Amino acid sequence: MRPDTPAAHTTEAERLLRTAEQYPGDREPLYLQAAAHRELAGDRPGATALYDDLLSGEPADPHLIRALKAANLWEYGHEAEARAIIEGVRRARPSDAAPWQITAETLEAHDELEAAESTLTEATGLLAVGGDLPHSTQSLLTTRHRIRRMLALPHDDWDREADRLHTGTVGLDELHDPKRLWSLGSSDPAELQAEITRLRSELGTYRTALSRPFPVAVLHWPEPELDELLAAYPELEAEYPTYRAHLTDIEASLRELSAAGTPNLGIVRATVPSYEAFAASESTPPSNADLLPQYATTLAARARATAWPPTRGTDCWCGSGRAYGECHGAE
Repeated sequence: MRPDTPAAHTTEAERLLRTAEQYPGDREPLYLQAAAHRELAGDRPGATALYDDLLSGEPADPHLIRALKAANLWEYGHEAEARAIIEGVRRARPSDAAPWQITAETLEAHDELEAAESTLTEATGLLAVGGDLPHSTQSLLTTRHRIRRMLALPHDDWDREADRLHTGTVGLDELHDPKRLWSLGSSDPAELQAEITRLRSELGTYRTALSRPFPVAVLHWPEPELDELLAAYPELEAEYPTYRAHLTDIEASLRELSAAGTPNLGIVRATVPSYEAFAASESTPPSNADLLPQYATTLAARARATAWPPTRGTDCWCGSGRAYGECHGAE
């Protein structure tokens, strides 16, 4: 059952922390979920402690954690520290949309609309490049459009792009009209019905975003991890004859799936400890090759997948350090 009381959120946070002890490979996303539940329980110092715990190590997504920490700190009176962290995130220019989104929404929540708009404009210039934009970057454009409407700024090219990408039946200009707030207090049935129609359209857009399926994910074993896997479980050599063949198979499989029209493709990075923990949770020996696709699906469901193909100019998924177009994207 979904937690809906402070006590239930506290209990869920504790459960997630216990799970993180069992599955250290998933510690970071589990800690982030636990921190969110502590915030909902009103234990904001406890949530900050979890963010600090993650940042004391080598987290996979430090900018996201810092943005979440800043949002939490501001809510319980640590505005100066929150502002300093937000400035640090902006200076770092993260290549992922989530830290930018959280930072801008934090500023907006505290009536810093100009700073929120500036943050989103900076993020858009950095991330909204190339052809098809990932969903997270499209969300940045939509949020920027909304805040610029609140500031009564004229449309620019990015606002028009947000309009173009919007799939709802009610346009963004109408959805983001500040005058909508007046309709909510109206006693005119026609105005209220019009607002209900707009809200339904907006809700439909959010539902579409939230219901996007988990990526069809392919496992990528970094070379040291693959060597360790095959040394421990030689039965899997039929699946992975060589590391080079493994990389070639990943790219070939994803291209085949893409050509067949499969949407939302991704790559998940595998590690031996995480795989062994997953096998133990399934009461199945790690040498069982049938477990591999289940492991990939589970990692994708935990938001561990990286979208494929990489956006233009970004590094190849294989870890070579070369641009994707000059590495596996060129094959």
